[in-house]
Amino acid sequence: QVQLVESGGGLVQAAGSLRLSCAASVRFFSFTSMSWYRQSPGKEREWVATITGDMNTDYAISVKGRFTVSRDSVGNRLYLQMNSLKPEDTAVYYCNAEAQLYSFSIPSTYWGQGTQVTVSS
Repeated sequence: QVQLVESGGGLVQAAGSLRLSCAASVRFFSFTSMSWYRQSPGKEREWVATITGDMNTDYAISVKGRFTVSRDSVGNRLYLQMNSLKPEDTAVYYCNAEAQLYSFSIPSTYWGQGTQVTVSS
Protein backbone atom coordinates (compact mmCIF):
# COMPACT_ATOMS: atom_id res chain seq x y z
CA GLN A 1 0.00 0.00 0.00
CA VAL A 2 1.32 3.42 -0.98
CA GLN A 3 0.13 6.56 0.73
CA LEU A 4 1.10 10.17 0.24
CA VAL A 5 0.01 12.42 3.08
CA GLU A 6 0.16 16.20 2.89
CA SER A 7 0.40 18.46 5.91
CA GLY A 8 1.15 22.06 6.76
CA GLY A 9 -1.85 23.76 5.23
CA GLY A 10 -3.83 26.39 7.04
CA LEU A 11 -4.93 29.99 7.11
CA VAL A 12 -2.41 32.72 6.46
CA GLN A 13 -2.58 36.40 5.62
CA ALA A 14 -1.47 37.75 2.28
CA ALA A 15 2.31 38.17 2.06
CA GLY A 16 2.74 35.45 4.65
CA SER A 17 4.39 32.06 4.32
CA LEU A 18 3.53 28.40 4.70
CA ARG A 19 5.55 25.23 4.31
CA LEU A 20 3.76 22.16 3.04
CA SER A 21 5.06 18.64 3.50
CA CYS A 22 4.22 15.37 1.80
CA ALA A 23 5.25 12.11 3.41
CA ALA A 24 5.32 8.88 1.43
CA SER A 25 4.64 5.62 3.21
CA VAL A 26 7.32 3.87 1.15
CA ARG A 27 10.70 4.54 -0.33
CA PHE A 28 10.37 4.34 -4.08
CA PHE A 29 12.83 2.30 -6.10
CA SER A 30 12.99 5.20 -8.51
CA PHE A 31 10.88 8.14 -9.50
CA THR A 32 10.63 10.41 -12.47
CA SER A 33 9.34 13.34 -10.49
CA MET A 34 7.48 14.57 -7.46
CA SER A 35 5.13 17.48 -7.87
CA TRP A 36 2.64 19.79 -6.26
CA TYR A 37 -0.73 20.55 -7.79
CA ARG A 38 -3.56 22.69 -6.53
CA GLN A 39 -7.26 23.05 -7.12
CA SER A 40 -9.71 25.79 -6.23
CA PRO A 41 -13.51 25.38 -6.23
CA GLY A 42 -14.87 25.58 -9.75
CA LYS A 43 -11.44 25.30 -11.32
CA GLU A 44 -9.47 22.43 -12.78
CA ARG A 45 -6.50 21.06 -10.95
CA GLU A 46 -3.36 22.92 -11.99
CA TRP A 47 0.29 22.08 -11.80
CA VAL A 48 2.36 24.17 -9.39
CA ALA A 49 5.89 22.79 -9.14
CA THR A 50 8.01 19.73 -9.87
CA ILE A 51 11.29 18.30 -8.67
CA THR A 52 12.85 15.48 -10.68
CA GLY A 53 14.94 12.51 -9.66
CA ASP A 54 18.09 14.42 -10.57
CA MET A 55 16.99 17.40 -8.45
CA ASN A 56 15.94 19.71 -11.26
CA THR A 57 13.01 21.96 -10.44
CA ASP A 58 10.36 23.73 -12.44
CA TYR A 59 7.52 26.05 -11.50
CA ALA A 60 4.31 27.44 -12.85
CA ILE A 61 4.70 31.05 -13.91
CA SER A 62 2.18 32.12 -11.30
CA VAL A 63 4.37 30.91 -8.42
CA LYS A 64 7.88 31.27 -9.81
CA GLY A 65 10.05 33.32 -7.48
CA ARG A 66 7.70 32.79 -4.54
CA PHE A 67 7.50 29.01 -4.09
CA THR A 68 10.34 26.52 -3.65
CA VAL A 69 9.95 22.78 -4.07
CA SER A 70 12.40 20.37 -2.48
CA ARG A 71 12.70 16.76 -1.39
CA ASP A 72 14.79 14.61 0.88
CA SER A 73 17.61 12.45 -0.44
CA VAL A 74 15.46 9.39 -1.15
CA GLY A 75 12.34 11.14 -2.36
CA ASN A 76 10.00 9.92 0.35
CA ARG A 77 9.29 13.41 1.64
CA LEU A 78 8.38 16.40 -0.50
CA TYR A 79 8.17 20.04 0.54
CA LEU A 80 6.74 23.24 -0.81
CA GLN A 81 7.91 26.47 0.77
CA MET A 82 5.40 29.15 -0.10
CA ASN A 83 6.37 32.77 0.42
CA SER A 84 4.68 36.05 -0.47
CA LEU A 85 1.33 34.30 -0.55
CA LYS A 86 -1.57 35.87 -2.38
CA PRO A 87 -5.33 35.30 -2.03
CA GLU A 88 -5.29 33.66 -5.45
CA ASP A 89 -3.02 30.96 -4.00
CA THR A 90 -5.99 29.71 -1.99
CA ALA A 91 -6.61 26.10 -2.97
CA VAL A 92 -6.33 22.50 -1.93
CA TYR A 93 -2.74 21.47 -2.55
CA TYR A 94 -1.97 17.93 -3.66
CA CYS A 95 1.24 15.94 -3.60
CA ASN A 96 2.03 13.79 -6.62
CA ALA A 97 4.68 11.19 -7.38
CA GLU A 98 5.52 9.53 -10.67
CA ALA A 99 7.43 6.52 -9.45
CA GLN A 100 8.24 2.83 -9.40
CA LEU A 101 8.01 0.79 -6.24
CA TYR A 102 10.38 -1.87 -7.56
CA SER A 103 12.66 -2.30 -10.54
CA PHE A 104 10.09 -4.53 -12.21
CA SER A 105 7.12 -2.33 -11.37
CA ILE A 106 5.16 -0.37 -13.90
CA PRO A 107 5.68 3.33 -13.28
CA SER A 108 2.60 4.70 -11.59
CA THR A 109 1.11 7.97 -10.47
CA TYR A 110 0.36 8.46 -6.79
CA TRP A 111 -1.67 11.23 -5.19
CA GLY A 112 -2.14 12.54 -1.70
CA GLN A 113 -5.49 13.54 -0.25
CA GLY A 114 -4.73 17.25 -0.28
CA THR A 115 -4.27 19.98 2.29
CA GLN A 116 -6.20 23.24 2.36
CA VAL A 117 -4.35 26.52 2.04
CA THR A 118 -6.35 29.69 2.58
CA VAL A 119 -4.81 33.11 2.08
CA SER A 120 -6.74 36.10 3.37
CA SER A 121 -6.31 39.62 2.08
